[in-house]
Amino acid sequence: MRPDTPAENVDHSAEAARLERTAARYPEDAEALLLQAAAHLELAGDRPAASALYDRLLSSPDTLETPHLVRALKASNLWEYGHEAEARAIIDGVRTASPRDPAPWVIVAESLEAHDELEAAQETFTEGVTLLLTDVPEPPYSTHPLLFGRHRVRRMLGVSHDEWDTLADTLHSAHASSSSPVSLDELHDPKRVWSLGSDNPAELEAEISRLRAELGAFREALSRPFPVAVLHWPEGELAELVGSYASLAVEYPSHEEHLATIEGSLRELAASGTQNLGIVTGTVPSYEAFAASEGASPGDADLLPQYATTLAARGRAVVWPPQRGASCWCGSGMAYGECHGQTP
Repeated sequence: MRPDTPAENVDHSAEAARLERTAARYPEDAEALLLQAAAHLELAGDRPAASALYDRLLSSPDTLETPHLVRALKASNLWEYGHEAEARAIIDGVRTASPRDPAPWVIVAESLEAHDELEAAQETFTEGVTLLLTDVPEPPYSTHPLLFGRHRVRRMLGVSHDEWDTLADTLHSAHASSSSPVSLDELHDPKRVWSLGSDNPAELEAEISRLRAELGAFREALSRPFPVAVLHWPEGELAELVGSYASLAVEYPSHEEHLATIEGSLRELAASGTQNLGIVTGTVPSYEAFAASEGASPGDADLLPQYATTLAARGRAVVWPPQRGASCWCGSGMAYGECHGQTP
């Protein structure tokens, strides 16, 4: 259940409790699951409980994958229920840490924006954009909300476009739906807010259309589904898997062949027109826990694609192919183009 599902369609408190129970069963995925639970608690109006979950994650002895994201979410939540001073302190800490992940930058900048701190929001968006996109030929998809947010705030401030704003315009135009070709300047026009209070049905209908277009882009940025996720086993994990469940040796004759099969399968899928491809990495303890939850034997090869789908549904998939210049998905440490990404 997505956290942004309307309240009339889901009991957010119950969903948060379910996610906490799931996190206890799958500790390797606890961070992602507890972040979703906190989002549901915020939607349920129980912001103190959400803060308690963020604190629980930050005090965990395990190393977090996204500590700056957790802090940014905590700051945003705290500010919403009156803890402005603590929120500002955390936001300052996130900015000082200069995370390489765009999500914390977006969250803290939008928190400032939501509380009419437009100048500070612009500075924060600009810091993130400058850090992550300077000398980057093609901005990764995950950085688009940074550019769009910066464009929006600067539009509200009435400042002239610069090179980053032009890039935001270009990216938006490239992804805009042909059925709703709304420009970024129009989406971010401050006068839109005035039309929301209009008694003119035509103006309201036009504004609803614009909001739907923006919401569509926002949802796409938040959720990039992977309908096809291929399962990858690191060498040590594969050796343990086959050693424990000999019946799977037919599926995995060798680690080298396993890696070649992954790349070949993904290329065939891409050539057939399949989009949103991804790779999920398995571990033997996680797989065994999944098999137990399904009441099945880990040695059953039919369970493998179900396990891959479950990992993808939990947000564990990474995009294939990797970005230009990025490391290969196989974990070799080499650039993808010099490893499995080489042209046959």
